Amino acid sequence: MGLALERAWSEFGQGNRPIFCLIVKDDQIVGQGPNTVARDKDPSAHGEVNAIRDACSRLGTTDLSGCTLYTPMEPCPMCLSTVLEARISRLVLGARHRRVGRKDLGDYSVESFLALTRRDLDVVVGVMEQECERLRVTWSQSTHAE
Repeated sequence: MGLALERAWSEFGQGNRPIFCLIVKDDQIVGQGPNTVARDKDPSAHGEVNAIRDACSRLGTTDLSGCTLYTPMEPCPMCLSTVLEARISRLVLGARHRRVGRKDLGDYSVESFLALTRRDLDVVVGVMEQECERLRVTWSQSTHAE
């Protein structure tokens, strides 16, 4: 998570949304990606999706079983659906939407989505939570906020 957070701060410093995701398998980074929505003019180019695209390309498969995705911010519903479709085994997240004041997702959380879809995923929460929250709040208060 430390590396994902460091790269997310770098993205923020470049004027981008402060998300950078890493996918790890067998202690090796097999995929990575920042949020490139604004740069690419692509609303689906979230960090999680870009990291999954990168991992699938590098590994030559759409099955990322055995992989862990690290993200400094709780994935949105689109990204979580992509995580599930890619069969990622573990999700490690830092900040939560509700704790940083994001209101556009209503009562959504990773857990509520998993319950709704009756899907299973090993979810690890609270990893570097305060640092991830600080990044999101700093960005939200800047001129780059949504």
